[in-house]
Amino acid sequence: MNGYILRFLLTLSMCCALLVAFAVSKSTHLVIASAGPSVKLSAKTGPPTSFLTVTATGFGNDEKITISFDSASVGIGVTSTSGTFTMKIQVPGIVTPGTHVVRAMGQTSGLSSQAAFLVQTNWSAFGFDTHHTRFNSFENVLNSTNVSSLVSGWSYATGSSILSSPAVANGMAYFGSDDHKLYALSASAGSVLWSYTTGGDIRSSPAVANGVVYVGSLDFKVYAFNATLGALRWTYTTGNSIESPPSVVNGVVYIGSDDHNVYALNASTGAVLWSYPTGSDIGFSSPVVVNGTVYVGSEDDTIYALSASTGKLVWSYRAHDEIYSSPAVSYGMVYASSKDGNLYALNANTGKLKWSYSTLGPVTSSPAIANKIVYVGSQDSAVYALNAATGSLIWKYTTGSIIGLSSAAVANGVLYIGSDDFKLYALNAATGAFLWFYMTGSEIMSSPVVADGVVYVGSEDDTLYTFHVAS
Repeated sequence: MNGYILRFLLTLSMCCALLVAFAVSKSTHLVIASAGPSVKLSAKTGPPTSFLTVTATGFGNDEKITISFDSASVGIGVTSTSGTFTMKIQVPGIVTPGTHVVRAMGQTSGLSSQAAFLVQTNWSAFGFDTHHTRFNSFENVLNSTNVSSLVSGWSYATGSSILSSPAVANGMAYFGSDDHKLYALSASAGSVLWSYTTGGDIRSSPAVANGVVYVGSLDFKVYAFNATLGALRWTYTTGNSIESPPSVVNGVVYIGSDDHNVYALNASTGAVLWSYPTGSDIGFSSPVVVNGTVYVGSEDDTIYALSASTGKLVWSYRAHDEIYSSPAVSYGMVYASSKDGNLYALNANTGKLKWSYSTLGPVTSSPAIANKIVYVGSQDSAVYALNAATGSLIWKYTTGSIIGLSSAAVANGVLYIGSDDFKLYALNAATGAFLWFYMTGSEIMSSPVVADGVVYVGSEDDTLYTFHVAS
């Protein structure tokens, strides 16, 4: 009897082992990590059409994974033998500003995990991008069909005029005022998050890069602040007033001063890397840095191209009057306007003149470029749209007064620009047709910016204004 029981137990044990082995062999494609699934993103925020790397772990090995952005599938891949998966995806161009969900789901296991992604478009410096096109190609809220319904949002009154153009980055709006202060406001509410008082008017437009905001002041100094808290990181003192908006590229701050110099400063420390002397004040011209070359205008009537690494002269082009505006670079050309009334298009490598277009007044507004069209305002009270390749006129729109320092912003088929007739205009970028205006209390010298469906602009009536589509 004992032998019979022993044989039975041995047989039962072997059957159980075979069943376990069979179950394991049938499920090797779905071994689930004990820690559970998780998703990590290479960035937490970015604009529509930006690229993200999605890393998923804790899924079945050799399992198909569907990656979705909100409800839309944006990619399918297969995990490794350890249940991990990495894929680059593109944020859909139609998603609007706000928090969205990136989800990974196992097609066999049914397991899923998700991570939040904030869709946000920053206008972090005067020129919008490193080429100074002043073209926000990511804007997908405002357009030529709904901009006529723009309404006033919050506004903020400072203690003096606002010539500085705002920068909008990571939920905050930065701008300077002739009351000597740099302001950092909540982009959603307009409440002051911090401010800093310098020793002079701030007409320079701030630039935000890597958690730091940079700006010049008429007290001769360049300032660097913690962008979130406003803590001063460093200052650099030049020999005269600074109205030039800084550009920050590859860890270097490029800025002009009315001591006639263009400066390259270490963005982390403020240490001077090089300086280049021009023949006069740099004024409001903001250096633009493209392909290792710095382009900047000077009130000595000259456009300069300098080596970004050494500051050595590459070429120069002399106009017939002062260069107040900032250059823009696109299609292999440098576009720059002059008080002689002309917009110039120069070969970016050689400085050779490709074409020029003459307006009927001095041009101190900086050009904007979008979709092979270059736009510029003139003190003859008109906005011009020109073929970027040939300089031929596409359209012209006349405002009620001169267009001084205000430069156009272009976004999603709409051009925005301020005038000394106190108005902010919105025009159809393709045709020049009038779409909308808003009357402020004084001249608009500040240049508008468009970020996340909101238009920002300062006025000589001491106020920063915002506008959005009525909900």
